[in-house]
Amino acid sequence: MRISILTIRGLVQGVGFRPFIYRIANEMKIKGEVGNRNNGVSIRAILTPEQRELFISRIRNEHPAVASIHSVQWEEADVADTDYPDFMIAPSRSDSEEVTQVAPDIAVCPECLSDWMRQPHRLRYPFINCTHCGPRFSIIRDLPYDRKQTTMAAFAMCPDCRREYTTVSDRRFHAQPVACNHCGPFYYAIYNNVKIKEYDKLLDLSVRLLREGEVIAAKGIGGYHLICDALNGEAVARLRAIKQRDSKPFAVMFRDMGHLRHYAEAGPVEEDCLSSWRRPIVLLKQKKALADDINRGMRTLGCMLPYMPLHEDWFAALDTPALVMTSGNLSDYPIAITPDEAVEQLSGKVALLLHHNRDIHNRVDDSVLQVCGGQPCLVRRSRGYVPEPFFADIPVEGILAFGAEKVNTFALGKGDTILQSQYIGDLKNWETFSFYTESLDRFRHLFRFTPSLLVCDMHPDYLSSQEAERIAARTGLPLLKIQHHHAHAAACMLEYGLHEKVVAIVLDGTGLGDDGKVWGGEFFLCDRKEYRRLSHFEYVPLPGGDKAAVEPWRMAVAYLWHYWGDSARFPESFPERVGADKIRLLMTMMERGVNTPYTSGAGRLFDAVASLLGLCDVSTHQAEAPVNLEQAAGSEQSARYPVIIKEGVISFRPLFEGLLNDWASGVSVGDLAARFHNTMAFLLLDEAARHLQQTGATRVVISGGCFQNKRLTEQLQCLFAAKGIPLYVPGCIPCNDGGVAVGQLAIAASRNKKD
Repeated sequence: MRISILTIRGLVQGVGFRPFIYRIANEMKIKGEVGNRNNGVSIRAILTPEQRELFISRIRNEHPAVASIHSVQWEEADVADTDYPDFMIAPSRSDSEEVTQVAPDIAVCPECLSDWMRQPHRLRYPFINCTHCGPRFSIIRDLPYDRKQTTMAAFAMCPDCRREYTTVSDRRFHAQPVACNHCGPFYYAIYNNVKIKEYDKLLDLSVRLLREGEVIAAKGIGGYHLICDALNGEAVARLRAIKQRDSKPFAVMFRDMGHLRHYAEAGPVEEDCLSSWRRPIVLLKQKKALADDINRGMRTLGCMLPYMPLHEDWFAALDTPALVMTSGNLSDYPIAITPDEAVEQLSGKVALLLHHNRDIHNRVDDSVLQVCGGQPCLVRRSRGYVPEPFFADIPVEGILAFGAEKVNTFALGKGDTILQSQYIGDLKNWETFSFYTESLDRFRHLFRFTPSLLVCDMHPDYLSSQEAERIAARTGLPLLKIQHHHAHAAACMLEYGLHEKVVAIVLDGTGLGDDGKVWGGEFFLCDRKEYRRLSHFEYVPLPGGDKAAVEPWRMAVAYLWHYWGDSARFPESFPERVGADKIRLLMTMMERGVNTPYTSGAGRLFDAVASLLGLCDVSTHQAEAPVNLEQAAGSEQSARYPVIIKEGVISFRPLFEGLLNDWASGVSVGDLAARFHNTMAFLLLDEAARHLQQTGATRVVISGGCFQNKRLTEQLQCLFAAKGIPLYVPGCIPCNDGGVAVGQLAIAASRNKKD
C-alpha cells in the first residue's frame, strides 16, 4: 500500500493539534493516523494528490490559535500489511533525538471559564484547563509531551476526566493537565495552625485578608506571587517592606480591560498583547493614580489581566479594580516555587501563604513588554513565551551560549532552532546562580541536547563565563568568547534574518572591550561573524568601578571633573545633596587613578545627567536613574545640545556646558531632560547616517539596555523613517542583556558555518 507520511514541525504538541487533525481528516474521509513524535506530529494517511494538497492547506490555515507551524514535510512510501479502516490517533512515540517545540504556559481560555461556571465536577475548580490552555512548560519534565512526563503524573484521573481525556471529539482529549475537583491538584494553607483544604474557605479567607489591607502570597503557574489591594497605600507600603524594595515599581493586575483603560492608556497593539493567551505585563502610560507607593514618581504602569481562575475568583469577590501582583520572593532571590521556599522567605511576613500541590518543575516569572512605535518589544521573556524557539537560518546544532551576568538567560542550538531559557536574573546572587545551573541541566535533558561548542562573554569575571570555563575544562569542548556588544547587535540581526554588514548602535551600561576598557556607547560596522568599531562615546572615569553604577552622583562628578577638573561647577543643590567632602574625595581618587577604570558606557552618561538634575543620586534598583530621567522628560522634540566628534570619539562637553547654563537660567527639569533625549536621538541619527555613507552599508540595527527607553526608541523610529533609513529594533529578543545569549549563539554559528 502506498501512503503519504507528513511531518509537521512547530508548536504542535499540547495545543490540541492531534484532535484538530483527526477532525479535518474525518471531514475529508481520509484514512490513516496521527501521532506525537519527538520532532513534531507525524501523519500517515492514504491520500490522493488532490486530497494531500487540500489537507496540507487546511492544516496551515485552520490550526488551533496557540499552535504555530514551522514546516510541513511529506514523502510517499510503500508500506506492507498496513490497513487503515478509518482515521485514528496513535500512541505517542519517542523514536529519535530530535525534539518538537514545547508549548509555553497558556492563560485560561474563555471556554474553560464557561465550563468553570457550569460543569458539575469543575464548578469553581481553580486548575481547570483543556487542550487550548493551562500549564505547559512549567510542569513538563520530558518529551514527548504526555501526562506521565509532567508533574501531573502524581494525579490519577477520575472516570469523568478519563472519559474526556480519551474521547477524540472532546476539547480535553489528551489535555495532559486535565483534572477536576475530584481528582486534581488543590489549594491549601496553614492558618492559625489549622490546615485548610476547602477552596471556598481559602477563597473567603484570602478575600477577607486582602480587604483588610493585608499582603498574601499565592502559588501560581510558574511560582508564587505577593498580592495586595492596589488602592490601599498601607498594604503597598507593607509589601515594599516585605520585598525589601525601596522604589522599584510593582506590576498591577486589573479586573478587566475596562477597568484597565480607566487607569492607563492602551492602544490596539497594547490591548492585543494584554489579552493574548500569553498574558504578559505591558508597560503603559498611566492616566489615573493607584496607591502612591506602587510606582512613585513614574508616569508608566506595568499592567496585566487575569490568567488563572483564582484571579477571576478574587476579582469577583473584591471591590478593588486592581491588585498588586509581584513575584513571590525576597529581593535578589529567584521566584519561589515550592512551599518550603515560600515558607523560608515569606513566613511571618505575609498574612497568608496559599499553596497548591501541583509541582512546578520549571520556574517562570511573568513576562514584560512595551510597545514602541506600534511594535511589541520584550523587556523580560519568560512565562507565555519560553521555551518557544527562534528558527535560525544557519545550522546551530550543539552550540551552548551562557549569556551575560545581569538579567541573564542562556541559549542552546538544537537542529535549526535556538531555544532561549526563561529569565534567570542577576547571577551574582548564589540562589539565582543555582537556578541558572539547574535550568541549564533541565534544558539539556528536556531537549536532548549534547553540546559540541561553548560560547560565553569575554568578561572573565562574569559567573556565566566562569561556568563555561569550568564545563570546557571538564569536557574538553572548545570555548569561544564573544565581545558583549557584538552579541547585542547579532541578536537583533538574527531576529530580522540579516547577514550583510550593518551599522550597529549598541548603548548599554557595561561590557568589556577589546582594549580592556569598559565599553557601552558603540557604533560598529558588523555582520554576524565580525565587527569593527567605527566610533564611540568618549572614555570617562568610572570612580569606584561597579559602585559608580549604583551611585549615579559619582558619574555626575566624573563627567564634570573630566571636562573641567577642580574648577568644575555643579548645580547649587548637588553638593547639598551629595556632600562637598565626598565630591572632593572622589576628585582626588580620579586624579590619582585609584580604583578608577575608564568607560564609554551610555548608561553611565544617563546616570550622570539624572543625578545632576536631582532625579537620582543613589539607585535602589537597576537602571533607576535612566528610567527617572526618561520619566521626567517633557514633550519637546527638537531643542538639543551640541556634541563634538573627533577621530571617532564623541565628546559631551558641550552638552554638559549647555545643560548647566540652562539649569542656571531656570529651565525646568522636564525641558532639560527632554533636550538631553533630543541630543541623543539626533546624535545617533547623524552618526549612523555618516557611517552608512562612509561604509556603504544600508541598514541600522540598535540594541543594548538603553533602548528600553521608550521615548528615545520611538524618537529614533520617527527620525530614521523620515530620512528613509531602515532601522531594526529588537522585538522578540530583549534589547537588554537578556538577549545576549542569543547573540552569542548567532555569532558562534556564523563562525562555525562551513561555507
